[in-house]
Amino acid sequence: MDQNTPPRSTRSAIRLTRRGRFALIATGALVAGTAVAVPLLTLEREQHARPTSLVIPEGWRAGQVYAAVDKALALPAGSTRRSIAKAGLKLPNDADGNPEGYLFPATYPLESNGKKATPESLLAYMVDTANKKFNGAPVAAGAQRNAMNVYQAVTIASIVQAEAATKADMGKVARVIFNRLEHGMPLQMDSTVNYALNRASLRTGAGDTRIDSPYNSYQRMGLPPTPIDNPGEDAMRAAISPPPGDWLYFVTVKPGDTRFTADFAQHQRNVAEFNANQKSASPAR
Repeated sequence: MDQNTPPRSTRSAIRLTRRGRFALIATGALVAGTAVAVPLLTLEREQHARPTSLVIPEGWRAGQVYAAVDKALALPAGSTRRSIAKAGLKLPNDADGNPEGYLFPATYPLESNGKKATPESLLAYMVDTANKKFNGAPVAAGAQRNAMNVYQAVTIASIVQAEAATKADMGKVARVIFNRLEHGMPLQMDSTVNYALNRASLRTGAGDTRIDSPYNSYQRMGLPPTPIDNPGEDAMRAAISPPPGDWLYFVTVKPGDTRFTADFAQHQRNVAEFNANQKSASPAR
């Protein structure tokens, strides 16, 4: 264990990441909120008309995308998920058939040339769009420059997408990830634990950090086995070209105030301030 990593008993009480983001409940699904609330399903509609397109926001997990496609196409729940095997998705070998990370956030038509979209056609469109975005020279060269392949870059981008409170923070979050990997430290990202638990939460308890999962970056070294959401272009750019810096820790003390540091003692003070802010914001019982 790297000397810059605090003892496990300390880490269980002090989290690496406190993003200061809100959880939105919409049509039965839990979604990580951003600075501007994004509804679970955003459809371009004409008044009293059927939806014509489906908008997939940045940072949605595959499960959220499947549910949105089911709803947009008025299909029984689970239809899109079951269609993956026959969709013929052009995924990298490392993905092992799992499209997480490659369901690119964009607007997709629900009908083209008089032909209605199907779950298979929409998923294929999303993956094809991701391949066009990710397999071009800038991303491939950036991944190689950082001694990783494109799939690993997408995985880092997905963590950046989940963890960064603002676009301006994305590059610094990516640099924290690289620095911790280079120091032989576990990533200790709450977002990966939340992915394992299929939830979105500001608080990660000691018990959460002990779950047996390859996505538990408190217990497992290195990157998670797959992306944890579907990142956008800003997160991808941050993942392949992070700014220089020695940061190892960060915490969003309050909305708009994310603090990055290489000093664990300073991080402890920042976390204490975050906890105090959370306590004062909690309604009295």
